[in-house]
Amino acid sequence: MLKDKTAIVTGSTSGIGLGIAEALAAAGANVMLNGLGDPDEIEATRARIEQASGRRILYHGANMLKPEEIAALVEDTESDLGPVDILVNNAGIQHVCPVDEFPVDKWDAMIAINLSAVFHSIRTAVPGMKARGWGRIVNIASAHALIASPFKSAYIATKHAVAGLTKTVALEVAEHGTTVNAICPGYVLTPLVANQIPDTARARGITEEEVKRDVLLAAQPTKKFVTVEQVADFTVFLCSDAAASITGAVLPIDGGWTAH
Repeated sequence: MLKDKTAIVTGSTSGIGLGIAEALAAAGANVMLNGLGDPDEIEATRARIEQASGRRILYHGANMLKPEEIAALVEDTESDLGPVDILVNNAGIQHVCPVDEFPVDKWDAMIAINLSAVFHSIRTAVPGMKARGWGRIVNIASAHALIASPFKSAYIATKHAVAGLTKTVALEVAEHGTTVNAICPGYVLTPLVANQIPDTARARGITEEEVKRDVLLAAQPTKKFVTVEQVADFTVFLCSDAAASITGAVLPIDGGWTAH
């Protein structure tokens, strides 16, 4: 489906990003991984995906807090794997806290990684996509790009902003064969979600099991976590020719959460 396309997936050493990288490789794309983790574990992951897919899989350690490193990620990918056809902005961080107690450094870091990094990667990748007349940009937002929950002011602000950025860039590149969409997952039991459960429990004064049952899945009518594989397959579809007329869309995959 995506044979010989080149993809960048940020935040792809674990969780949703890793699942997306694996799915893109299985669909025929060469993939540049990016993210945090133990170097030996990252290398083992890279080698495993490469062997399983038969595609070229590389890793770039760009720090999403630094615009110059984000630009280098795109430029080095083009040098090492070829022109960037697919950009998946998945890197993100979370902090759960009442707004009047929210640490300023956490706010600044979340703006930088969840929002500004998306802008910097797009601005670097778009010129090549426009010149070649083909591109796919998929921003992994959140159901919280569409609705709000308490104690997540920075996260929800950034995800709402990503939705707006998605629509704007989609309009700018619509005549250049390039689509830009945002996927908005409900709760996926990734390390990011698992790590916020204790903070949510403390903020609400409830147990961690109650957080899962009464907070995370309370609003998802299916009462099931969205799976990494479902988000990954959705991403591959949006990168395919079948989705060429889908652009500027902010698309929930949330077990019916935002249908309320």
